[in-house]
This record gives sequence, C-alpha cells and structure tokens, in this order.
Amino acid sequence: MLKNKMKFKNLKIFFISIIFLNFSFLVNAKSVPESFADLAERLMPSVVNISTTQTVVTNTNPFPFEFPPGSPFEDMFKEFGTPQKRKASALGSGFIIDAKGIVITNNHVIKGAEDIIVRVDDDEEYKAKVIGADPLSDIAVLKIDSTEKFAAVKFGNSDEAKIGDWVIAIGNPFGLGGTVTSGIVSARNRDLGMNRYEDFIQTDASINVGNSGGPLFDMNGDVIGINTAILGREGSIGIGFAIPSNSAKKVVEQLIEFGETKRGWLGVRIQFVTKEIADVEKLDKPRGALVASVADNSPSDKAGIKAGDIILEFNEVLIKEMKELPKIVAQTAVGKNVEVKIWRNGKEISKKIKLGRLETSEDFIEKKPKETTDTEIESLKINVRSIEQKDIEARGLAKNTKGLVITKILNDSPINYLETGNIIIEAQKKTIRTVGDLDIAVKAALKSSERTLLLVIYNNKNQRRYIGVKLN
Repeated sequence: MLKNKMKFKNLKIFFISIIFLNFSFLVNAKSVPESFADLAERLMPSVVNISTTQTVVTNTNPFPFEFPPGSPFEDMFKEFGTPQKRKASALGSGFIIDAKGIVITNNHVIKGAEDIIVRVDDDEEYKAKVIGADPLSDIAVLKIDSTEKFAAVKFGNSDEAKIGDWVIAIGNPFGLGGTVTSGIVSARNRDLGMNRYEDFIQTDASINVGNSGGPLFDMNGDVIGINTAILGREGSIGIGFAIPSNSAKKVVEQLIEFGETKRGWLGVRIQFVTKEIADVEKLDKPRGALVASVADNSPSDKAGIKAGDIILEFNEVLIKEMKELPKIVAQTAVGKNVEVKIWRNGKEISKKIKLGRLETSEDFIEKKPKETTDTEIESLKINVRSIEQKDIEARGLAKNTKGLVITKILNDSPINYLETGNIIIEAQKKTIRTVGDLDIAVKAALKSSERTLLLVIYNNKNQRRYIGVKLN
C-alpha cells in the first residue's frame, strides 16, 4: 500500500513539473501576431511611392528587319540609326523620417532622374529634389517640395533584430502602391557582392520590383532596414535583402548635413587570413585582415603599417574576419586618431593612425604586364621569368622591385587559381630575386611540419596578395 502511495506521489510530481515547464515555455515564447492591421494603418502614411523620369537616347533601326541578339551585324549597323530621345520612367519606394518631408530611398531608384514625384499615402503627389546620394551604400535622401507637415517614422536598432523576429515591409511593388507584406528575419550579415559595405538583413517578407527603397519595420513600428535587393529576377521567392538601419543612419546623417559622405580611409588593400597563412604567421587561428599592400603616403603608410601585417583590432573593435574592417573604418570620422593592433612577426603591436578620407584618396595604379621567355619550376608546376626593367616601367612598379613573373600555370599546379602575369616577389618572407631563391623556399617549406609555402605576389592589377600554399 505504501509503495503504491509513493508511486502516485511521484507521478503527481512528474505531471506538475510538465505543467510548469509548459507554462514557462508559453510565458517566454513570443506570440504570433493575430493581425498586422493596426501597425500597418499607423505606418502607411509615412511610406511613399516614388516615380522618376529621365531622357534616354536610342538609335532607330533604319532597316526593315532585326538582327538577332549577339549577331556581329548588330553593332555594325547601329551607327546607321537615327538618334532619338525618349522619356524613361522608373518606380520605387521610400519613407519619411522627418515631418518636414525628408525621404529615404535607394540611390538606384533615383539615379539619373530628371524629375522625381513622391506620392504620399497613395493620395497626394509632390515634386522632390535630391539632397544627397551615395552609390557605395545605395542610399539617397530626398526633400519633398512642400511646407506641409508629414507623418514620419524613426530608425530602430537593427543590431537588436534577431533571426526569427517578425517584420513587415511596405512599398510600391510593380506600381501597385501601399502594399504590406509580412515575414521574419531569415538571416543576418549577408554579403551579395554588390558593394564593399554590405551587411544585409535577409527576410522572407515578400519584396518585389518597386519595393526598393521601402522600409522594413519591426513590431514596434521602427525602421530596421531599407529594402534593397531580391534574389533572382522573376519576383519574390521569399529571399529579400535590406540595408540595416544602424549602417544606414550614419550615411543618412552625413548626406543631410553635407550632401555627401565622408568615410574614413586607411590606405591598405586587404585579404582574408586563411588557415595556411595563419599557420605560417604563427597566429592562433584565422582572424583579422591581412594587409596585402599599403598605398604610398596613406595614413597607414605614415603610421608604419607594412604589407604582411594582420590587423586584429581597429579602434577597440576586434576584427573577426576581413570583411568587417572596411565597414568599421568607413563609419569612423575622418581625421580621427585611432589605435590599430596588428600581428607582425609572431607578436601583437599597436599603431596610432590618423584617418584620411576615402572620397578624396588616390587609388592604386593598375597596369598590365608583358611576357617574355621563361623557366620551368617543376615543384610548383609553373613557368617563370625574372622581372625586367620594361615590366617595371609598363606596370608602374617601384624601381627596385624584384621578383619572378609567372608565364605559365599547369592545371594541376597547387597555385592554378593564380594568373599568368602575376609576379612572385616573396616566398617564406624572403625576397625572391632568382629561380634559385624560389626553389630554396619551396624545399624549406617541404621540410617543415606544416608543409606550407607562403608567397607574396603582385596580381595583374598591381595589387599585393599573400598566398598560403599547402604542398603535397
């Protein structure tokens, strides 16, 4: 009898525990919205439809027939056509962030526009002018030509948006006007290769042609993203991308204040730190941004940054991977003195750098190489030749440049991803002057426990690159 009572007591405790666990889960879980109606009604007056017009010149076909696309005759006979002007139009979306009529949209929505019309709440139409635009971030700021007061929304904190959070998008897809779609944050920190400062929020809220420039709202009604791109060309497939509000805010503030952006500039070309490079540099793991080359007289050059340094920290922000650095530098004030921690020769050291301005900086010289006779490097399955004075002059390299020009690369070469014309200037941190120098470096790498060869090259754009090669 006592045994049965104990069993009943334990069973009772078990069911009570389950009840409490389920209750705890229900309390902590975020409920699915029953409706977005109230939120949408509040936000829609702040979302605008944008239409633009511009003049384009085309040549009429003087012949009574059409040439198929790609035909060699297509371009040949274009010059015989009569130039004609016509008006082209485009549609997009935007949102008001100031009652005075300040509108945010994408740069590609208004690029080249001669006339911009903004329709507010699918009702009144107003002319608008561009205050400032930034192609690198694809953001533009407009001002509605009116003294009226408009309903405005504010930027939220995109860093707080978590994967799985509910969001709604409002915009002008296919010219249909105030259209509301809902979904969740599908992913963070997406990079599509569209520009150098990408950090997109991915969402499955339906975004189509015409949604560009429109807002992505959180459940508080704050803008956490600017809808910018979709995957594919056939319309929404549940994969859309938005510029995070925290990235957009800094650009918007500068465009409003200056009419242009003022981004920080280090003056370095960087690349990913691979496992092979980390092993050779005796770094604990692949992290940071490897300095491939330094621009002459740049902030980094003046501060003593050298090619081969690995930037681990910038202005007290850890650089986990290479792509983080350009965004952080760009968002730092021009002229600011920052501390940069680098990895050099197995040690961490600090440098003080005064940032320049990207928009006024000079780019690296880019010229093509010339090829002559070569010598086979059997261990790497490539052919090379010594660099000559004519190479240096043709490519605008430093007069004292030493190295070997790659003239042939076999398909099964361990560096078959390089290109002929690339110049090997260092191997295992030693300057390469002759074929013998490279052979010695390869043999040393083969004898090492890592069996990794660290090469430094100039690619065909004169960009310095570090290559970690795993040898068999």
